[in-house]
Amino acid sequence: MSKLVTIYGGSGFVGRYVARRMAQAGWRVRVAVRRPNEAMFVKPYGAVGQVEPIFCNIRDDASVAAAMQGADAVLNCVGILAETRRQSFEAVQAEGAGRVARIAAATGVDRMVHISAIGADANADSTYSQTKAAGEKAVLEAMPNAMIVRPSIVFGPEDDFFNRFASMSRFGPVLPVVGADTKFQPVYVDDVAQAAVMGVTGDASGIYELGGPDVASFRELMTQMLEIVRRRRLVLNIPTFAAKLMAFGFGIAETLSLGIIKAPITSDQIKNLSVDNVVSEDARGFADLGIAPVPTDAVLTDYLWRFRPSGQYDAIKESAKNLKA
Repeated sequence: MSKLVTIYGGSGFVGRYVARRMAQAGWRVRVAVRRPNEAMFVKPYGAVGQVEPIFCNIRDDASVAAAMQGADAVLNCVGILAETRRQSFEAVQAEGAGRVARIAAATGVDRMVHISAIGADANADSTYSQTKAAGEKAVLEAMPNAMIVRPSIVFGPEDDFFNRFASMSRFGPVLPVVGADTKFQPVYVDDVAQAAVMGVTGDASGIYELGGPDVASFRELMTQMLEIVRRRRLVLNIPTFAAKLMAFGFGIAETLSLGIIKAPITSDQIKNLSVDNVVSEDARGFADLGIAPVPTDAVLTDYLWRFRPSGQYDAIKESAKNLKA
């Protein structure tokens, strides 16, 4: 019988790409998520019955253990960018990661891969980065041979970075950002998945920081995106003090509305945006895994075209301009 991998958060942005690759490699894939009915799209990644979404609450021992039953390897992709009442950074990124690793060790699972993030640091200003570091520590204490993957900002068709700002660019002459000079090293989602698979199959272990071939500021990335979507907008940097006031106001609105109003930015995210998000000089990365990462300009056009003024007809209109009367 083929081997089984349980992917916690396997229907998320990174998790779905790992699930597809594992299915293509012949593994049975169990996709452990909070809402299995919303993860049915993963089933066609493999043959009938090869990829199955199941319910799991990463905050509960019994639920995590049930999802892991019979697994040869586990991969934890669960992470959040903003907290809600139940889904706190501590509960999800620290305790949740530790729970998966502890139960994996107790049940004799051979391998574990944990998706963390560049900037994970117990001494960081942001709670997000602190809990990412706490999660890594808990994983390695329980599973010393686990693979920890730390990607920079991840891009791809389903991302919440370029897609979000491309959507914002449709409204008004200004595109506001926080931390315009902060450096990023965008990494393609399938490259991250390829690296994670190497940990599942036992071809890699330890900590790897993953960044693409290009390092650019937030402002430069937005300029690149605007060129692709054919829109002229002023990329306006919002000063930190103003951004904090905005975050405070939106936070109150979200609380009073019981979550109906979603804050577009939080004070913790502002702290993260003040720190460069690039691969450390002494870190192991794609080169050590034998992977050549894909640059942003090779992929962005493939999914950002829909934000152009004429959408799918934009290329036809540009071509028509070259016709002679």
